[in-house]
Amino acid sequence: MGDCVIHPAAMVSPMAELGSGVSVGPCSIVDPGARIGDGTTIEAFVHITGYVEVGRNCHIFQNTVLGCEPQDHDFGGEASYVRIGNDVTLRENVTINRATGEGNETSVGDGSMIMEGCHLGHNVKIGRHCTVSNKAGFSGHVSVGDYVVVGGMAGFHQFVMVGVHAMVGGLAKVTKDVPPYSLVDGHPARVHGLNVVGLRRRGFTQEQRTRIKNIYKVLYDRGMRRSDAIAEVKRLYPGDEFAEVIAAFAGSLKRGLTPWADGTSRRRGQDSEASQ
Repeated sequence: MGDCVIHPAAMVSPMAELGSGVSVGPCSIVDPGARIGDGTTIEAFVHITGYVEVGRNCHIFQNTVLGCEPQDHDFGGEASYVRIGNDVTLRENVTINRATGEGNETSVGDGSMIMEGCHLGHNVKIGRHCTVSNKAGFSGHVSVGDYVVVGGMAGFHQFVMVGVHAMVGGLAKVTKDVPPYSLVDGHPARVHGLNVVGLRRRGFTQEQRTRIKNIYKVLYDRGMRRSDAIAEVKRLYPGDEFAEVIAAFAGSLKRGLTPWADGTSRRRGQDSEASQ
């Protein structure tokens, strides 16, 4: 703690591990066993329990609480964790609960921003470089891929998966798995096409976006069973990086694939779930 800046009103346990250049604001609490990486800033009134590991160069804003017990009837007091990556921003009033299950973790990947008032329940995993807007809520065991954008006040059902580069609209009610590269919105959420703006910003070309759209036509439009549609995607696009991502996601669904919004030619994307 030699070169750390700790406010006199902060309560930092001598058994916490603080890296070089850590700053802790007034009235913040860092419990025994907590590990804070180099260059991280902790603002006022933050509580970090002993089951938390925070990476380098993070910024944790006022009234954030990390690592309290999960809101889960199955939790039995076992040792579980919250792990925050490097270069993560957690804005005001964020709450992230530790996991259920011995040795399990709730995690946020490198470079992500979790905005004001968001809640990450037990065993939630947020990928790298995600942006989660104000007051979004994630129930237990939700998994979010890299480069996902979530609108404000969106809500996620337990065990939902969100694929890479997807965008979820504000106030969306997400009860099914969100396919990679897609744009979903609504109550309940439905697919409204590709996340075109996000893909452009990430450098995806027109040809790549068109290819992804055509892959989804195979997965959603042809009236096949889900397993047959996945096999057809692999046959038509052998070795294609986007087909591999989409096929792997569709083959590991936990809640079923989010249906297409039009409910007409792509209706079979929903019907085939029931046939599995």
